[in-house]
Amino acid sequence: MLECYWQAVYGQLSYSVSEEATPGTSVGNITKDLNLHINELDSRMFKIVTGSKRSYFEVNLKTGVLYVNDRIDREELCVKAPTCSISVEAVINNPLKLYHVDVEIIDVNDNAPTFTEQSQTIDIAENTLPGVKFALSEAIDADVGKNKVNTFTISQNEYFSLATNRGDSVSAELVLQKALDREKRPVIKLTVTAVDGGSPPRSGTSQISINVLDINDNPPIFSNPLYKARILENIPIGSTVITLNANDADEGSNSEIEFSLRSKGQDHILDVFHIDPQTGIITIKGKVDFEENSAFEIRAEAADKAQPPMTAHCKVLVEVIDLNDNAPEITVTSLLNTVNEDAKLGTAVALVSVHDKDGGKNGIIHCGLNNNIPFRLETNYKSYYSLVVDAPLDRETSSHYNVTITATDEGTPPLFTNNVIIVHVSDVNDNPPRFSEPVVYVYVKENSPVGDIIKTMSALDADINENGHVSYSLIDGSSNSFPFSSMLNINPATGDIVSLQSFDYEHLKTFQFEVQACDAGVPQLSSNVTVNVFILDENDNIPGILAPYSVHGSVNSENIPYSAEVGYFVAKVRAVDADSGYNALLSFHISEPKGTNLFRIGTSTGEIRTKRRMSDNDLKTHPLVLLVSDNGEPSLSATVSIDVVVVESTDELQTKFRHVTIKEEGFSDLNLYLLIAIASVSVIFLLSLVSLIAVKCHKRDSSFSRYSAPMITTHPDGSWSYSKSTQQYDVCFSSDTLKSDVVVFPTPIPPVDAELISINGGDIFNRTQTLPNKEKPKAPTADWRYSASLRAGMQSSVHMEESSVMQGAQGMLVQNWPTVSSAADGEGGEVSPPMGAGVDSNSWHYRYGPGPGGPPQHLKPGEVPPEAFIIPGSPAIISIRQNQGGEDDKSDFITFGKKEEAKKKKKKKKEKKDKKDKGKDDGDE
Repeated sequence: MLECYWQAVYGQLSYSVSEEATPGTSVGNITKDLNLHINELDSRMFKIVTGSKRSYFEVNLKTGVLYVNDRIDREELCVKAPTCSISVEAVINNPLKLYHVDVEIIDVNDNAPTFTEQSQTIDIAENTLPGVKFALSEAIDADVGKNKVNTFTISQNEYFSLATNRGDSVSAELVLQKALDREKRPVIKLTVTAVDGGSPPRSGTSQISINVLDINDNPPIFSNPLYKARILENIPIGSTVITLNANDADEGSNSEIEFSLRSKGQDHILDVFHIDPQTGIITIKGKVDFEENSAFEIRAEAADKAQPPMTAHCKVLVEVIDLNDNAPEITVTSLLNTVNEDAKLGTAVALVSVHDKDGGKNGIIHCGLNNNIPFRLETNYKSYYSLVVDAPLDRETSSHYNVTITATDEGTPPLFTNNVIIVHVSDVNDNPPRFSEPVVYVYVKENSPVGDIIKTMSALDADINENGHVSYSLIDGSSNSFPFSSMLNINPATGDIVSLQSFDYEHLKTFQFEVQACDAGVPQLSSNVTVNVFILDENDNIPGILAPYSVHGSVNSENIPYSAEVGYFVAKVRAVDADSGYNALLSFHISEPKGTNLFRIGTSTGEIRTKRRMSDNDLKTHPLVLLVSDNGEPSLSATVSIDVVVVESTDELQTKFRHVTIKEEGFSDLNLYLLIAIASVSVIFLLSLVSLIAVKCHKRDSSFSRYSAPMITTHPDGSWSYSKSTQQYDVCFSSDTLKSDVVVFPTPIPPVDAELISINGGDIFNRTQTLPNKEKPKAPTADWRYSASLRAGMQSSVHMEESSVMQGAQGMLVQNWPTVSSAADGEGGEVSPPMGAGVDSNSWHYRYGPGPGGPPQHLKPGEVPPEAFIIPGSPAIISIRQNQGGEDDKSDFITFGKKEEAKKKKKKKKEKKDKKDKGKDDGDE
């Protein structure tokens, strides 16, 4: 049953509750008793503060009821104290108020009496007279008041009864009612029961075994049945407490007395006190602490030396006097984990309570702060204080404060305790991350390994924790035309920029991006830095020999006349290097034969010229091995072999087309796939071309009658020709054709004005502005031929000339392509290769047609004139002839690819003939 009451005395409330009350049991309506509103409890942070580690009581903030929060055991809290209470503090903020609450713990009968000895043995002489009393072991009940031991009972027997002694505690003695006769009954078994006064009562039992002995009929007698003494706590070991005195009426050994302390049921007494067996002096054996035991109850015995011995018992009460031997204890309850640096004056930071185990003046405590800090202590109630802000805080000046609280008692000498608490000042996110430089330059070598850290970014933030935690990210620059995120990655935590690919200086020389550093504060602050990355060139490309000497492993041949003068131009070796700087600076040298006195080569130009005139002793063929080296570290080089053949007359200097040797390789799966792909593309191409011509023939009307019926003719050498009455196209494919496709330029204009368009091997088209033709070009003659510099075929590429703008026919894109230079003679041009077209410039394409404004052709929509056929991508020899008179049905044609096979056969026959002639000449010499 719960009993509750309250009263207000100087801001103090008192309640009562039974021990072992169920958690959640209501103690009292503290809100009503303090005249507070329910709505204020949560907003003003109402809470219960205790000085102990366990929280026995809490307040329901919704109802204002103080309830039991944890199990309460009165015997654990107060041991044998007659009254027991728990003090807690009710704290409410805004403004801060403190109320003291005492809750009395009412004892319930939850403990049964227990004997210190569950079984007892007593030796009694048979001649013991009735009425003699014998001490029994003590019955202990942890409860107090009426719930403690009240009565004793004994099992039914004819020899003994119980005598109950009442005082501070209830004890029982065994009284002999009838003389014993050892010969009839040597051992007597009894049961003693201790019953408390609770409702319902509880009980405990002890078994007693009585041994009946002979002789010795007078027991010792103490001068006082109760002795009292007072000692100071912390008394030195060995100090005398009191001297006991006892007498025995017997004589001889039956009158000799030995003193002892009962060994059963008072182990803690034996640890502290000792009695001299002969003199009865009780001395200190262990530490005496007032805070542990304020008093001791000692049970002593006096026994004679008879057989069997007789004993007497007495009680010694020892009171312990308190000394100031305990320093005050300080308990700090934090209200705020951290204090904002902009906290207002008077903001409560923590609650401080002090306690001293000593009593009287030794337990009076004064509390204060030692160091000079922006905090102070405000007194709330008795030994409770509040730690509040007393001055403005600045985290940048000091991020935390060590607050030293000192508590001093009034004892003699006074004792004190220092407690240092750390008050942390929380940060406000007012500083963005800062890079040390606004622009960062990074230099990376090309071909550097993937995963290399090219740069570690670092930004500092003056804030702390989340506000100072910096993370990094990449920002794509708006001017970048490539996804740099595929090339770089940044570690958000460390700022390490890692390459995701190996860089190639020849494809990418520099790029720019931004790195952003963000903190984790709210709101989030950030700053950016621009990073410029420069790729450093490495000498990783060997010089490339340009056509006509670019075929690897081939031996090139050049002819010079026997009458060549000093400085005669033999040939020019051209080479390029994909690197830059010194890595691309090329030099030319004659490697073999060493020390030749007939030829020299320009170190920087690559031009081979004669050093002197020919003599009859010179060989007819001079094999030269030329070395092209760059200036990189280490230097890379390439070689080319040229056979210089001396001919007798200039008539033998004929334009020859070089036969490219094909390296025989083993047939692999890759060759099979390539062969299938080429065959498929070729079949599709032929089917498309035949379909296109068939459609054009089907749609031709009378307005197109001036063209004769087209005819596609195949030739034994594998080529085919597209011919009409006025024109014919011979199309051939060689084994090294780069592209097997036909590009058809739709144009409605007949071929009146000869306008030349050249398309190089690259498929990049740049739209340019059309330049007007100031002068109508002269019509070419019936025979176009190549100069000596082009005799190696259309594979050659030389120095870049300026690009010219060529205008196509009406309806076509106008492109900016490298030009083809013609001879000075306007009647029969001499075609040279496109200058500076690069290594891949292997495609030459020509089309004759008028410029803008020419007379349109009478074609139907969708029709394509025959002259619009161009086959790009082929490195074949292209020869162009045009007879304006139209006497030949092949007045103009274009030859590609396999036409060269017939020329190769002719060349082989001529070489055989030259060898025979040379043999004859040697025989003549």
